[in-house]
Amino acid sequence: MIKNLIFFILEILSILALIILTPVYFLIRAVCKKPSAGFLTKAGDYKEAAKCLNNKQGKIIMFHGVSVGEVIALENLIKLARETFKDCRILITTGTKTGQDIAKKKYSEIADCITYFPFDLPICTKSFFKNINPDIILMAETELWPMFAFYAKRKNIPLLLINGRISDDSFKTYKYFGWFFRYIFSCYTGIYTQSEGDKEKIIKIGANSDIAEVMKNLKFDIKKNTEPINFNRGDEKILIAGSTHKGEDEIILGVFSRLKNDFPSLKLMIAPRHLDRVDSIVELIKTSTAQGISTNGVNTDSISGFKTGFRSKGADFRENDIIILDTLGELSRMYSIVDIAFIGGSFNNTGGHNPLEATIYSKPVISGPSIKNFKDIYSILTKADAAWVVKTKSELENKIRKLLSDEEFYKKTADNSRDIFEDQKGAKDFVIQKIKEIL
Repeated sequence: MIKNLIFFILEILSILALIILTPVYFLIRAVCKKPSAGFLTKAGDYKEAAKCLNNKQGKIIMFHGVSVGEVIALENLIKLARETFKDCRILITTGTKTGQDIAKKKYSEIADCITYFPFDLPICTKSFFKNINPDIILMAETELWPMFAFYAKRKNIPLLLINGRISDDSFKTYKYFGWFFRYIFSCYTGIYTQSEGDKEKIIKIGANSDIAEVMKNLKFDIKKNTEPINFNRGDEKILIAGSTHKGEDEIILGVFSRLKNDFPSLKLMIAPRHLDRVDSIVELIKTSTAQGISTNGVNTDSISGFKTGFRSKGADFRENDIIILDTLGELSRMYSIVDIAFIGGSFNNTGGHNPLEATIYSKPVISGPSIKNFKDIYSILTKADAAWVVKTKSELENKIRKLLSDEEFYKKTADNSRDIFEDQKGAKDFVIQKIKEIL
């Protein structure tokens, strides 16, 4: 009775919000010159999605990832679900345009339908469920939408929260409104979290302990790339700067130059995030003395004292100090042959890139301070001493120096990287089993 009253009040408030906020929404998008991506769909126009799904038969498994991080985290689970449930239809929803773009890029040949998640308003969610009637819904991470959950419960559709996590800051807020979230959680069939700590937080917020379990983290459920690499690395120590952005190459070249004085056999591989920056990196090596880059050298073939080669031309470290990885699709494999990995996109407010591509090969990982895209992953890795997040280029240099000079420290870090993957594996199999039990 109380739950129905709460949701009745929310229905009234949400209708008023829709009336008031719709013109404001379009005004803001117009001022910011941003297209209103998926607005009509989110507002309830799911006829095209229904038509797409109705082209096939079978139960509908719905996966929801709000944006890029969640959509990527679901990748291996969705692929396994496609293999396991061949007679089912797979629906993927996202909340943002970037998430939608990534989903279409990754899953266009896997999913039967990719569309937007509805606004959490009665008219929108009702239209969604009228046009699309999933047999099971899996929501990634912390996607708690009251109206959507309520209507799923009303239609007796199993609703699962997977890869669930609650940050310390969110926990404080959610706990304050625990009386409200208790009714939302009552609409869920299962709540599966990344860690025991996340599970305890969700229970304290109001989830029923009988439906809460630890599933580990989907992002760790990846496999090593076992394709052979035609590359002679030699016996040198290799530092890789993966997925670098503008401004980060200067930093890593300066660090490399100074470390080279104490570790003459040290080599560097630079893998720019965007290959159209290769020429600018070459020019930087040729001309720049910024960030402490050495310009001393007697080899006339060298660039600023460092002989530089290109992966696309078959260069290796027998004759080069620096190799620029100017090929597509090879970075993840290259992490397997290096010794230390710096992950780019972290010194220029990009938000970082996936450190697990290196960690899976038991390689020590170092990142700059901008890690918002993989904050949860870095939290796990740093607590296990398998990775470090540094604030300055001096800290970056000192950490690399420590790894190069202290063999015991390096080995311990590599062991920690291996152990953390062993501890976290099995998340996608856990979820697949839950789906089997329900379907």
